[in-house]
Amino acid sequence: MKIVGLGRAGRVTAAVGLVVVLGAGAGACGSDGDAGDSYMSADKVCDGLFEGPLAKKVERITATTEFSDNGDEGLEKVAKALKAGYGSGHSWGKSATLCELSPKEREKVTETAELSFFMYAPQDIEDLRTAPGTVTYTMGKRSEARGAGASIYLECVSSQLKGSSTNPLRIYGGFSNKTGAAKGTGDDQEINMEILHAGALSVVKKLDCENNAGLPETPVLTTK
Repeated sequence: MKIVGLGRAGRVTAAVGLVVVLGAGAGACGSDGDAGDSYMSADKVCDGLFEGPLAKKVERITATTEFSDNGDEGLEKVAKALKAGYGSGHSWGKSATLCELSPKEREKVTETAELSFFMYAPQDIEDLRTAPGTVTYTMGKRSEARGAGASIYLECVSSQLKGSSTNPLRIYGGFSNKTGAAKGTGDDQEINMEILHAGALSVVKKLDCENNAGLPETPVLTTK
C-alpha cells in the first residue's frame, strides 16, 4: 500500500494497513461469492457512515452497489487507537481502520477502499510534498485529494485528552481506493475528499474535539 505525500509514520502505517486489508479480505468472497456471506448497500455499510446523497458517490467511486458486511465498531477502534497514541508519549501512533469497503464482485481480495486514521508526527506535515495530480484544499491543517484517495491533517483539543489544550492531538485521516474504479478526474478527487470528510467528522465528534477540530459540518471543497 502506498499513500502519496506521507512522511515516515505514514509509510510505516501504510504497510500495516496492507496487512489489515489482506487479513480482512481473506474472509470475503471473490467474484464468485459464497452463500454464507452478508452484503449491504452503500448507505448501510460502515454503520451508515455514507447515508444520504454520499452513498451514490461511494457507489460511483467503487463501481459497486453491494459491499461485504465487515462488522461495526470501526469508530470505537479508531478513537481507542488515537487516544492510545496520544497517551503513549510517542510522536506518532498506530493506525486503525474506520471503514472498509469491500465490493461484492471483485477479482482480488485486495480490491478494496478504506478509511483509516492515526496520530501523525509533527514532521510528517512539515515534510509533505505535493505530488503531481494532487489537489490541495483548505479544510483542516492540510487536506488533499488524488484520483485514488485523499488525506487530511487535523488538530484536536478535547476534554477527553488531558493536556490537549496546550498540546493538541494530531490526527491523520486517509482514504485509499484500490478497487480499480478510480479515473483520476476532478470529480473523483472531490468525491474522495467528501468520503474522507464524512469519516473524519465522525471521528472528531466521537472525540468531542472543540470546533470539530476545524472541520465544517459539510465539506468545503475550496482549493488552495
